[in-house]
Amino acid sequence: MQRTRRIFLKDMGIAMFGLGAAPAWLARASAAETAGARKKVLVAIFQRGAVDGLNVVVPFGDKRYYELRPNLAIPAPRNGDNKESAIDLDGFFGLHPALAPLKPIYDSSNLAIVHAVGSPDPTRSHFDAQDYMESGTPGRKATTDGWLNRALPAEPGPHSPVRAVSMGTQLARTLHGSNEALAVANLNDFKVRDPIGSDLYEAMYGASTDKLMNGTGTRTFEAVKMVETLQKQAYTPANGAKYPNGALGNSLQQIARLIKADVGMEVAFTDVGGWDTHVNEVGATPVQGQLANLLTTFGQALAAFYQDMGDRMADVTVVTMSEFGRTAKENGNRGTDHGHANYMMAMGGGVRGSKVYGVWPGLAQEQLYEQRDLNITTDFRAVLSELVSGHLGNTNVSSVFPGYTGSKFPGLLVD
Repeated sequence: MQRTRRIFLKDMGIAMFGLGAAPAWLARASAAETAGARKKVLVAIFQRGAVDGLNVVVPFGDKRYYELRPNLAIPAPRNGDNKESAIDLDGFFGLHPALAPLKPIYDSSNLAIVHAVGSPDPTRSHFDAQDYMESGTPGRKATTDGWLNRALPAEPGPHSPVRAVSMGTQLARTLHGSNEALAVANLNDFKVRDPIGSDLYEAMYGASTDKLMNGTGTRTFEAVKMVETLQKQAYTPANGAKYPNGALGNSLQQIARLIKADVGMEVAFTDVGGWDTHVNEVGATPVQGQLANLLTTFGQALAAFYQDMGDRMADVTVVTMSEFGRTAKENGNRGTDHGHANYMMAMGGGVRGSKVYGVWPGLAQEQLYEQRDLNITTDFRAVLSELVSGHLGNTNVSSVFPGYTGSKFPGLLVD
């Protein structure tokens, strides 16, 4: 046969990954064995490009914010005016008005924010900072696997072939590792495209004497069959949820579909780019323009996912992150440059929300990191450690974040 097994796996439009995980693959967990079990799920969303956290979660109570950003600062909350000013959260912090769909979730205690959080590594390189955050090992370039892969609890198999899912054509850096993980761009395209048909290829892989190829092919076909069953069932978001157009809305809708199908998914990853706002971060007013447009879709996508999941959010936690923040002071191009500390969000039924967590370091010149950036008072690994331990149930956080000696983030989750 002209086409090789390896070429076939590449051309299918799907991919199953795992480093050194052949024994797990050979377990051959079928859909029947894994379906029906409700799992705790952790969904990680990466805002690539370094989102401006100071204009997302606005420290309107710090007067220095307005001195540093005369053209960019989001106006302090005004009664009855949530479209042109920050949405008050606690009398000091406010949400960008484009994130209005998230305020009811915050008020329901299912959304929490951590401010002045980030990686202790000082790099201002997007590539390096993203790599460090996805690997969970700031400053260590030699790490080959990712924290989200290591976060999967060490439970006896067999596991679902869709236990870990990365939305996209390539497996996300954070899901590289010994636990098998699946990269998928779109559930409806998750199929065997070759006209020869899947049955012949499945038999070919099953007969292979190459254990690695046999295992990879077997698990891939199990995933295909599982998703093909979902494809035959029309999906309508529940509770009137309407996902926005765009990659993030599409990814979150597919993640919701997998979770509600009870196919054994435990972790999922997706990302959204465009946050590198060096120029024209704002438009005619600070609440308009590039950042506002991005946040509008971002907020709508998160709110739609929350609404769609309904009471299933009791089993789900969503966490957002970005590689670093942006300068406290605006630049001369109506934008901001690469900074240091940022914000993170945690959303879910098990989250102790209605609160902005973290120690605020202040924006006075002497309080800024290198006299230009918001200082970090919370290591991002503290937040993730709490979610990995308290939500996923993996208490071996030292293996998830090797080299991290800090504490978890107490109080973020409901006891």
